[in-house]
Amino acid sequence: MSEPGTPTLDQLKVFLAVEEAGSFAGAARRLGRAVSVVSYSIGQLEAQLGVALFDRETTRRPQLTEAGKAVLTEARAIANGVNGLRARVRGLRQGLEAEVHLALDVMLPAARVVDALRAFSEAFPTVTLRLYVEALGAVAQMVLDRRASLGVSGMLLQPLPALERVALGHVELVPVAAPDHPLAKAGRNPVGAGRDHVQLVLTDRSPLTEGHDFAVVGVRTWRLADLGSKHMLLREGIGWGNMPLPVVREDLEAGRLVRLDMPDFRSAEYPLQGIYRADVPPGPAAAWLIARFQGQASDTP
Repeated sequence: MSEPGTPTLDQLKVFLAVEEAGSFAGAARRLGRAVSVVSYSIGQLEAQLGVALFDRETTRRPQLTEAGKAVLTEARAIANGVNGLRARVRGLRQGLEAEVHLALDVMLPAARVVDALRAFSEAFPTVTLRLYVEALGAVAQMVLDRRASLGVSGMLLQPLPALERVALGHVELVPVAAPDHPLAKAGRNPVGAGRDHVQLVLTDRSPLTEGHDFAVVGVRTWRLADLGSKHMLLREGIGWGNMPLPVVREDLEAGRLVRLDMPDFRSAEYPLQGIYRADVPPGPAAAWLIARFQGQASDTP
């Protein structure tokens, strides 16, 4: 048995038009061709593949054979791939980035991330997004090292002339612990009570903020590089710590965590800022993301 031939893209286009229109005449009108030309193209396609695609004998309207149904799936995939290729090249010719590497601070609320990325997917369907989630100075380090073209970072303690910054609001940090933790049971705590218990502290994986502590009052600290692990240990009653309010809001409402009454630390604002290298200005897609995050900040009460 000989191998099937290689159909042309035009033959597949005609095949899809016949299936969608339900007739050779309908496909001919849609494509602006004579019915005989459409019929010839389908005949050539069937000859190339070595199978009958339409049943022309038992029904007045051409019906797909079993082989035709199988070929239809592949033909659609090929047509969609070509359309996607053309759309991407069209965007490149207009200056649109092929992909955006985005680094996000782990403190950025999930609702803001989902909102921005869902809208980005709809606005730029041809742009590939590569997403990284880091803590503290690691976001800025990725942008400085050119591993990310755009970042949403927390506070930067040192001047970094290579980076441009755009204010994107803040997230509130609150001290929390499990209900059976001594600091939670105490109700109102005296000044310095947090020093007597293990404080869970988010640590940095980059040298930018290495050695710097953020809202640390405990003498006994456990350092974690992952906010999810910190959240889990807090709910299990292992230590106390500061958490983004959006992350623990449901836990507070359900009683799984308690907001601590500590006169020396009630809450703090963790500033967020968009960053990118000054020598590589954002393209249309990256600039759109910055504007989206800015809009979120202005909408936040």
